[in-house]
Amino acid sequence: MQILSVASEIYPLIKTGGLADVAGALPGALAGHGMAVRTLVPGYPSVLSQMGKAKAVRRYDALFGAPATVLAAKVGDLDLLVLDAPAYFAREGGPYGDPGGREWSDNWKRFAALSRVGADIAAEGVKGWRPDLVHAHDWQAAMTVAYMRFGPAHAVPKVVTIHNLAFQGRFGAEIFAPLGLPPEAWGVDGVEYYGGTGFLKAGLVSADAITTVSPTYADEIRSPVHGMGLDGLINGRADRLHGILNGVDTAIWDPATDPLIAKPFSARALGGRAANRRALEARFGLDRDHAPLFIIVSRLTWQKGMDMVMDAIDHLVGLGGKLAVLGSGDHPLEGAFLAAADRHRGRVGAQIGYDEPLSHLMQAGADAILIPSRFEPCGLTQLYGLRYGCVPVVARVGGLADTVIDANEAAVGAAAATGVVFAPSDPLALHGAIARTIRLHANKLDWQAMQRAGMRADFSWTHSAGRYAELFRSLMPEAA
Repeated sequence: MQILSVASEIYPLIKTGGLADVAGALPGALAGHGMAVRTLVPGYPSVLSQMGKAKAVRRYDALFGAPATVLAAKVGDLDLLVLDAPAYFAREGGPYGDPGGREWSDNWKRFAALSRVGADIAAEGVKGWRPDLVHAHDWQAAMTVAYMRFGPAHAVPKVVTIHNLAFQGRFGAEIFAPLGLPPEAWGVDGVEYYGGTGFLKAGLVSADAITTVSPTYADEIRSPVHGMGLDGLINGRADRLHGILNGVDTAIWDPATDPLIAKPFSARALGGRAANRRALEARFGLDRDHAPLFIIVSRLTWQKGMDMVMDAIDHLVGLGGKLAVLGSGDHPLEGAFLAAADRHRGRVGAQIGYDEPLSHLMQAGADAILIPSRFEPCGLTQLYGLRYGCVPVVARVGGLADTVIDANEAAVGAAAATGVVFAPSDPLALHGAIARTIRLHANKLDWQAMQRAGMRADFSWTHSAGRYAELFRSLMPEAA
């Protein structure tokens, strides 16, 4: 079965969050189920520079007014179709904005172009290859299925995965005409959304199936609290909604073989974590001691609960803990974490930005990872933490609730606990969770049992890829 995946980022070529990890790992996992995936991605400079040999398989003289070429290439095990459109993607900065963090004003055109090409490939194929099914990720690719629905590829099965419903690709009504869709696409059953144009909304209403990245998040987005204005649409299509938990690429995230950490270790030999702890302390200028060491590897935003962490830092340090922070996001929060590191020298360290190798070392050397998200579709950092014996301290929302077993008395007694889970996601509950984590850390035997239980848990793609394969096969015409 041939699958076209359309995504705005893919690990290891370009990454801002979990979407890239999924787009990069799922193709390999689906191969074991008889499915071959080709991924269409934008030709950002970082992607083009890592491609190596490529072959042009489709050309456009004027894709929304600009020339473009689709290049076929292999990067490692990834089979890629890269949209080389310099007018849209040859820019300094991130995938979605300039170096200062401001979103590009023409993002609607950039990702409409990506989606238009995805729909064209679904209809006509490239060089003798045509997909049996199209899988679009988040708002940046969701218009692919809208173009398919209102075009010649309407009969090709189409799936949209929601990685984060908060990001919807909402634009003004004035961009509808340039999109090139037929007039009937403008309406409540098409791309119109509260008087404007909604990319994700258009994908959700056009898809044959909708998936989210955890079962609990699939339930949460049906409520007004988490539905972000789309709960009515999602409830109306509940029979097409599937919550499939994300997995971890165990070839990349394996503490026994990871080349990015100071010393390998395993659940049976946790002693190797000590060298990683010392390297982590040195990297962040933290005191070398045995105090509970917490980390944060996150976007520094309200959604991730980072404002609550700021309120809890003095509390954490006062209880004897230490904190290392890696992330970027809202500038006031970035500044507040740097100020906290200056205020609590030796106890708090912060690095603004993202550093993939450093994130591995942090998981390998810290005692616990703080994830107090107000909502969390799946979360991957808690899965990496479990895999590396870095105990997750998480809010009971979305995929965090699905993946971490709270260290209540019964779970600790049965050696089944894998982390600390708290609710609601508010400052008082977070303070309590930090205090409880520090108390648990004081009991070395129970703490190590919790680490080992997390490391033994199977969050590979094995089961989840099977769920995707089952869903994809059910959408094929012969299965109807």
